[in-house]
Amino acid sequence: MILRPQLNDLKIIGFYLGKLTIGLSLFMIFPAIFSLSLGEINVLFDFVISALFCLMMGIGLHILCYTKQEPKWMHGMIIVSFSWLVAALAGAVPLYLSGHWESFLDAFFDAMSGLSTTGLTLVNDLNHMSYGHNLWRHMLIFLGGQGIVVVVLSFFVQGAQGAVRLYVGEARDERIFPNIQRTARFIWSVSLIYLTLGTLVFGLVAVKEGLPWGDAFFNGLCIFMAAFDTGGFAPYEQNMLYYHSFVLELVTIVFMVWGAINFRLHYMLWNGQRKELWRNFEMQTFFITNILIFSLIALSLSNTNIYDQFLTVFRKGFYHSISAHTGTGFQTIYSSEFTQEWGSLALFGIIFAMGLGGCVCSTTGGIKALRLGVVAKAFYEEVKHYVSSENTVFISKIHHIKDIILSDKQMRSACLITIAYIVTYFLGGAIGMICGYPFIDSIFESTSAAANVGLSCGITSPSMPVILKLTYMVQMWAGRLEFISVFALIGFMIALVRGK
Repeated sequence: MILRPQLNDLKIIGFYLGKLTIGLSLFMIFPAIFSLSLGEINVLFDFVISALFCLMMGIGLHILCYTKQEPKWMHGMIIVSFSWLVAALAGAVPLYLSGHWESFLDAFFDAMSGLSTTGLTLVNDLNHMSYGHNLWRHMLIFLGGQGIVVVVLSFFVQGAQGAVRLYVGEARDERIFPNIQRTARFIWSVSLIYLTLGTLVFGLVAVKEGLPWGDAFFNGLCIFMAAFDTGGFAPYEQNMLYYHSFVLELVTIVFMVWGAINFRLHYMLWNGQRKELWRNFEMQTFFITNILIFSLIALSLSNTNIYDQFLTVFRKGFYHSISAHTGTGFQTIYSSEFTQEWGSLALFGIIFAMGLGGCVCSTTGGIKALRLGVVAKAFYEEVKHYVSSENTVFISKIHHIKDIILSDKQMRSACLITIAYIVTYFLGGAIGMICGYPFIDSIFESTSAAANVGLSCGITSPSMPVILKLTYMVQMWAGRLEFISVFALIGFMIALVRGK
């Protein structure tokens, strides 16, 4: 029997949504101050209006739904699912006010794309966007990469059990410390340190490549947030192709890989345990799949003869292989080149890389290397079981931060999430084909959206059908949260209507 949620359940959900909205309004202060410093007065008012709207909504929810109760598991899942929708709606307000999006739905699409660290965009005339709005686009990626709930945990949530339930609801089931608030603060601390160093490195390289000092460090800030948080936005319409710089591409490759690494592994490296980078089962899987996928792409590009030198094949193929596999979505070619020039084999490699994604407990999306490795390990053990004696007992063990004996529950969970992603990729592809797009293009764009990558073969544009915009938004949202909390929200809505 399904029980209908009570008023107290709604109050707990509304109370924590209020905390999130207040937190989001405070983050709007940064682009507001930045716009003021540059004399962008109209932009300043856009953020003041948006921040006041979020603040009033947050305070209203906080007062109306005030409660001292900590959220239970069900509440945690619902709060997380709603939080991402509310944050995207609120984050879209200053974008829409900029006038660079044709409708609020398009601005909502880009806000969801940024928060989910996807990078697909419907923006118009990006090259002439204000500095303040452009900064906000990339800040959405930075907030979403660390996790919206991690923001709330860091500053607004005190209860230990409630914090755990929110943290797990945001598709993070690995802790760096036993205390969740301490884990959240470590994630933010290390991200801010990387942000400072990454902006400095990229800015200096950009200056050397010919950009003015101010533009160089603004670009450095934006590109680092998009690279480390595997988001794929860039300050210009041509994305990374705008810079035409091999050195900047190498720098972003380092940032992309660094952002795709598990935050627990970051903690181990910070504490001097560098051997863990090579011993870790997930990293081994990640490196192996990268090598195999790039080899496939390089072979295809060599056979098509679209690039006359191997160095160009390597530069284009390796960059987009890493961009796809880390879930970043940076491009150094035009979108149409994927389907018109690269060939089916290379396109399949990119789709496969996007679908796999980076590491768990990182800023990337997709199936994740750890789950792929566990599924492969389970398959291997099952085959070994059938060819061995009936009395043989097998123990499956991997090294992921520590030695772990794999249980049937872990293997089953990895298989179920993997299947959920694959089904989502094909469902989005089917809707794309219904809208009249070719099969390979539809699968490419669908996988990019659901795996939170951001590479595009040209389908994503302001002129695409509304049903496809909504489909990709749902895929970005569900893929970023890895489905469980989204399923919980669907169940909650059904219970509200049909519960006893």
